[in-house]
Amino acid sequence: MVVSPLDYDYAAKRIMSFIRDSVKKAGAAGVVIGLSGGLDSSVTAVLAVRALGRSGVTGLILPDPETTPVEDVRDAEELARSLGITRFQIDIRDILEAYERSLPFYKEHRIANGNLRARIRMTILYYYANISNRLVCGTSDKSELLLGYYTKYGDGGADILPIGDLYKTQVRELARRLGLPKKLCEKPSSPRLWPGQMAESELGMAYEEIDEILHLYVERGKSAGEIVEEAGISLEKVREVIERVHRSEHKRLPPPIARVSKFTIGQEWRMPWNLR
Repeated sequence: MVVSPLDYDYAAKRIMSFIRDSVKKAGAAGVVIGLSGGLDSSVTAVLAVRALGRSGVTGLILPDPETTPVEDVRDAEELARSLGITRFQIDIRDILEAYERSLPFYKEHRIANGNLRARIRMTILYYYANISNRLVCGTSDKSELLLGYYTKYGDGGADILPIGDLYKTQVRELARRLGLPKKLCEKPSSPRLWPGQMAESELGMAYEEIDEILHLYVERGKSAGEIVEEAGISLEKVREVIERVHRSEHKRLPPPIARVSKFTIGQEWRMPWNLR
C-alpha cells in the first residue's frame, strides 16, 4: 500500500463542495483553469465543472511550441470540448521572445527560463480571472506541494488548490473513477518548462515511491530509518525526498515580515480607528 486508503467518492464530493463554497464566498462568477493536457489539470477541470457547471469554468491552453508537445495541446482541447467549457488558446512564444530581447543572459539559464514560462502563464490566468470576476483554480497536487515541485508565483500562484490534499497516485486513481480517458490517467507527469522535461526522471524516482515516503514521513511521523525498513526503499531516496520537503518550505509559507510594531501573531487585531 503506497498511501492510506481514500474514500474517493467522499473526496470528490468534498472537493466539489470546496470549489462551490470558495467561489460563493469570494462573490466570483466561477473559476479559470490552466489546461495543460496533463493529469492534474484534467482532474481539476472535471471536478470544477461538476461543482459549478459548464458556464462556471473557463479553460486556458497556454502552449509554448518549444516545450509543449502537440499531443498535450490536443488532449487539452479534447477535454475542454468534452466538458463543454469556454476555452481560449494563447501561444506564449511571443511573450517569451519579448523577455529574451530584454533580459541579459537569457539563453544561459534553463531553470530561470522555465520558471519564467510558468510565471507568464500565471499572469495570463490572473488577467482572465480579473476581467471575468473569477478565481484562479490551481492544479498542484499534494506530492508536488510537499516536494516544492512547482514554480513559486508560477503554477504555485492560485486562489484555490482543490486537489492539494491528494497525492499524485491518488489523483491518478481518482481520474480513473471520474471516467477520464486512459491516455490522461496514465500520462507521465511533466511541468513542460524545457524540452524533454519529465517529472519522475528529474525527481529520480517514481511517484509510487515518492508518495509512500511522503505519507510515512509527513503523516505518520516516521524517521528515515523507519521508512527504509517499512517501505523497502533505499536510504538515499528517502533522504532526498525528506530534504526536498524541508528545502522547499519557503514555497508553502507567506513571505516573512520584519516586525517593528508591538503587535505579535496570536493577539487579536483591531482597527486603530472607529469606522462606525
